[in-house]
Amino acid sequence: MKANEVREMSSEEIAQRIQDEKDQLSHLRFQHAVAELPNPIIIRQKRRLIARLSGILSERSAAQ
Repeated sequence: MKANEVREMSSEEIAQRIQDEKDQLSHLRFQHAVAELPNPIIIRQKRRLIARLSGILSERSAAQ
């Protein structure tokens, strides 16, 4: 998901998406600990997406 797509979302949608991505990340980390993931790069992509979403959400709160 690109930053431009995130900026088009509302703050509530971004907050919900962050929570969903964190849940998925914790599930992926558990899977990775128990067994080998087919593509462990997904964990890095999830972390970066969460950071991108959080950054844009904090931009909005600072602008207000």
